[in-house]
Amino acid sequence: MHNAFRTGLLGLTLMCAGAPALAIEIAVVVNPKNPATRMFSEQASQFFLGKSSMFVPLDQAEKSPIRAEFYQKLSGKDISQVKAAWAKIVFTGKGVAPAEMHSSAEVKKAIAADVNAIGYIEKSAVDDSVKTILVIP
Repeated sequence: MHNAFRTGLLGLTLMCAGAPALAIEIAVVVNPKNPATRMFSEQASQFFLGKSSMFVPLDQAEKSPIRAEFYQKLSGKDISQVKAAWAKIVFTGKGVAPAEMHSSAEVKKAIAADVNAIGYIEKSAVDDSVKTILVIP
């Protein structure tokens, strides 16, 4: 009986270890005074991957879980692929990599100060200081 319990516990532990982390909803946000009201994922991808300079993109901290999840959901790219894309853009003089913020609060503060800024935060962190133009489930 004791071995059956141990085997069941081991199975449950392995099952949980293989389960993906709970996904969060991510809001792409801009300054409330920005005229943009909606955006498609493909459009947002253009700004965050340096293919358009219409907005000033703001990134979350490199090792933050939201950053990895954002780029994976938005473009299907992992952080190393995104860094490589930006390295090429910066090296050729075609752009400047997004400023890195260390929290959603910092992203909101930077967006409040720049009508052309665009960033991403947890949907649960959205307040009146930013305007949501895209939600990534």
